[in-house]
Order: sequence, then structure tokens, then C-alpha cells
Amino acid sequence: MTSAPSSSSSSTEHRFVDIHPVLSDGNDNVNRPRDRQSCNTAVKFRRGSGGGGGDIGRTHPQMSTFSRQISLESGMAVLNMEKKNVKGGSNGNTKEEQRVLLRNGKSLGGLNVAGGDASQRKGDFSIFRTKSTLGARQNSLMPLRKENEPDPNHGEGVPGSTGADDRVNKSVPAGRYFAALRGPELDQVRDYEDILLPKDEVWPFLLRFPIGCFGICLGLGSQAILWGALASSPAMAFLHVSPYINIALWLLALVILVSVSVTYTLKCIFYFEAIRREYFHPVRVNFFFAPWIACMFLAIGTPPRWVPKHLHPAIWCAFIAPVFVLELKIYGQWLSGGKRRLCKVANPSSHLSVVGNFVGAILAAKVGWGEAGKFLWAVGLAHYVCVFVTLYQRLPTNEALPKELHPVYSMFIATPSAASIAWNAIYGEFDAVSTTFYFIALFLYCSLVVRINFFRGFKFSVAWWSYTFPMTTASLATIKYAEAAPCFVSRGLALSLSLMSSTMVSLLFVSTLLHAFVWRSLFPNDLAIAITKSRNGGAKAHGKEKKADRKGYDIKRWAKQSPLSLVSSIRKGNSADKDSEGK
Repeated sequence: MTSAPSSSSSSTEHRFVDIHPVLSDGNDNVNRPRDRQSCNTAVKFRRGSGGGGGDIGRTHPQMSTFSRQISLESGMAVLNMEKKNVKGGSNGNTKEEQRVLLRNGKSLGGLNVAGGDASQRKGDFSIFRTKSTLGARQNSLMPLRKENEPDPNHGEGVPGSTGADDRVNKSVPAGRYFAALRGPELDQVRDYEDILLPKDEVWPFLLRFPIGCFGICLGLGSQAILWGALASSPAMAFLHVSPYINIALWLLALVILVSVSVTYTLKCIFYFEAIRREYFHPVRVNFFFAPWIACMFLAIGTPPRWVPKHLHPAIWCAFIAPVFVLELKIYGQWLSGGKRRLCKVANPSSHLSVVGNFVGAILAAKVGWGEAGKFLWAVGLAHYVCVFVTLYQRLPTNEALPKELHPVYSMFIATPSAASIAWNAIYGEFDAVSTTFYFIALFLYCSLVVRINFFRGFKFSVAWWSYTFPMTTASLATIKYAEAAPCFVSRGLALSLSLMSSTMVSLLFVSTLLHAFVWRSLFPNDLAIAITKSRNGGAKAHGKEKKADRKGYDIKRWAKQSPLSLVSSIRKGNSADKDSEGK
């Protein structure tokens, strides 16, 4: 404590003022409004020896004083609040509270509303809530604030001060996802990136429930169609498959589809901002086709004894309408050549947006609308060629696929197989066009089978279900080919592929149950939806490290140059640095 004596002509009293110095750091702007508020607290005067030992009783109303502590190891900033209760001329008990500023280089959670110790803090997940729910919650928790008092959450110059609306509500550019995430699924945050939610805390279940769960419905729905074909196909009559297997699988797929749909609908109601993040994700946007494709699978695989020969056209209209609207949006982005053009956002899951056309063509033929089926088949073919060529040239991440994501290649099988089956359903025969697409799918299938090492040592994920239906569609196309060209080889190939797909679905179903109910690890924190809108924090530090390395390399290069060239290069480097700082 530092003392400042003050003399008076009328008395020999000395008054002392308690001054608490506050050290400035990089985060001073975070609590600038609150520091201004704390500066208005009462100044406490003490009498000198000549005037008695008691404190002057005249004080202003006491308010909370703030100080912060920064951990050098973890970077955790702790906001200490001391509340002093002054009654008359005596000091009451001092109560200290702490608020933890969630800034540990890995997450950028907001201030804890309830305060408390660091071990008891919880992340603020309200930034992903639906706007109406978020507004009601904020109004109930918002303290009374004077007029013309600055809002600490929207102060100028504060990192992240743009608030939840700017950080979450605005769409994240497609390039930002590729910069902050890695892997062809773009579901892994880079080490130097910050996120909006804490990593060391379990998020609410709805936030951890991704749209990729509809892949389970795709796998089970396609299996129902497969076992229905095995029971009714003349080429596979030697197996004597019971039709009740088709009924059991169809009912199971229906229950799973209803459960997943209800859960994701609840997520849309309570966490709509998270849904928007998934929609703007360049990979997950393709999974918005999955619910409607799964519904069409159930319509196609309905047991024959329950439905007439032709389904009602209203079923096709109800399921294909959302698919067509999504195609107009996504295909338009591909065609316009903007930030989400195909060469930038293309990934193996883009096949889902194309498969929907061929599955819709199959359902159109089943309801008796052949011309509508031909239209969808033509649209699907045009965009399949674009996606296939783009993916064959390069993957958007330019990185080697990790082992747990190698089955992503199976998506290449789905589209040509579905095109072959759709052509057969529309024209009623497995002719040269159907055979051509089937052979393309068969070659891609064989190219994956010979690389069996790709599928060893993988880590289970719910997204794997999205890669089961390509194997099933290839089996269905093989059954159709066996009917057109009945022989020992075609029947054996159809049987082997069917067994492989059914085995894969069975293993994934058991693994899903174990991870969901035994190990409880089926739904980890969905970090991909919590990235920041712009680069900050660790990303900037990573950029500074790269810049430092580049400067070190420049020094070595300059040492080998002549004096004149060295001076000129130094001037150029300084001018370039000034231009970058000015920008």
C-alpha cells in the first residue's frame, strides 16, 4: 500500500488513501466497463495519529471491486470480486468471489453467469439456442443496467465483443471450415484453433446429436430392401429366404427413423443455431438429404403384402419435394462459382446429394410416374459426372486420410449402383445402360476390397452408418444383374456381396448399441459446429510462429548476399511489414 500525506492548515491531522494498483495486460479491454464502474466506489480515508485511530465513518455506498489473476501455465484468467460490507465505522466480513474467464487457448466460452470456483464452472451453451428461447433466457438473467452504461458484451475493442449474434448467428464462410477443421469429414478441430464452447465439459445431448445419425436409417432401410429382393428375386430363389426378415428389418428401420427424426426435431426447436452451423458446414450440408432418402427407402422396401402394386403418388411428392428444394440451393451454389463452388466444397459425402435423384427416380417408377423418374435420372447423371471428376482429381483437404476415415471411399459405389437400379426400374429391363453403370460400381467396389488395410485399426463413429448403404445398393444392383444374366458367377457374386453388406450392418448395429448403452461414448462433443467465425487466438499465434520462422530463414539468406543487396532487401522487407500492419 502506498500512502499520500495531506496537510491541513486548521489541524495536524494526516489522512491516508488506500490505493490498489491494477496491472494492465492484453485482456484489459474485456472488463473495461466494469473497471469504470469499480472506480466509482467509495474512497476510504484513515485518520493520522493526531486525530484518533478510527476510520472516518463517512463513506459512499460500497460496490464490488474487481481484480484479475492470470495463470501463466494454463492462460486461465480469474476475475476476483471482493464484496465489503461496511456498517457504521467498522469493517464487516470480506467475501471473495471468482469468475473464470474461459480463455485457455482451446475454448472461448463466455463468462459464467453464476460465478463460482473454476472447478464448479459450466460452459454457456445458450449461444446456440433458438433466438426466442435465448432472448427469454437473457432477459430473465440480465441485471438492471443504468441508461447510457456501456454493455461489456458489446464493447469496442473487446475480443469476441461482437456478441453471440456475430459469433453464431452469421454464417461461417466455407473457407473458414477448411481452415479450422481437418479430415475429409471436417469434424476434427486443428490444434491451434479456438472454439466457442469448452472442450473439457460434456455438452447437452441435443448439441452432441449430429445430423449424421440419419445414416443409421439409411443403412437399415436399404437392408430392408435387400432382404425383400432376396426373398422375391427368381435368381436368388435357391436361398429360400423368408419374407418375414424383410418385415422385421422394415419395422426396425421405421422405429429408428421415427426416433432419430423426433430427436433432431427437438434439436431444431431448442438449438436452431447449431442446425444453422451444420447447414453451412460444407460436408454436413449433404446429410440434410439423408432423412428424405431414408423415407424413400422405407417406401420402396415396404413389404408387398401390405401395399398394392403401385404406391400413391402423394408419397413420392412428399418425399421428393424437400430433396428438390435442397438441390436447387446446393446445385445453384456449385453453378454460380461463389465461395461454395464445387471445386472448393466437393467431398465424398457430396454423393448423397446426387443419390437422392436416383432413389427418387426408383420411387417415381414404383408409383407409376415414369416421366418424372426420367427427369430425376437425367439431373442426377449430369451432377454425378461433375462430382465424380472433381473428386477423382483431388480431395479438398489435400491430406492423406486417417485410418478411421478410410471407409469414406465407399461413397463412390453408391451413385453408379443407384443409377443402374433406377434405369432398370424406369425402363423395365437391365439393358446396356444399366450394365454400364453396374460395371463402374463393381470396379470401384473391387478397388476398395483389394485395399483391405484401409479398414484396419479404425475408430468407430456414428458417421460410419452413412457408408453402409453403398454396399447394399451394390448388392441390389448385382441381384438385378443376376436376373438379367443368370449364371453361377452372377448368382455367387450377388450372394457374396449381400452377405458382406449384411455382416457390415450387423457389426455396426452391435457396435452402436455397445457405444450407446455400455460405454456411453456414441455422441462425443461436436466440436465442428463450435468454431469461431474468424481466426483468432491460437490461429494468430500459429501464424506468428510461421512468420518468425520465415524471418529466420530470411536472415540466413541475407547473410549470404552482398552488402548492397542486403540493404535493399532490408528496405523491401520493412516496407512490406509496414503495409501488412497498415492493412
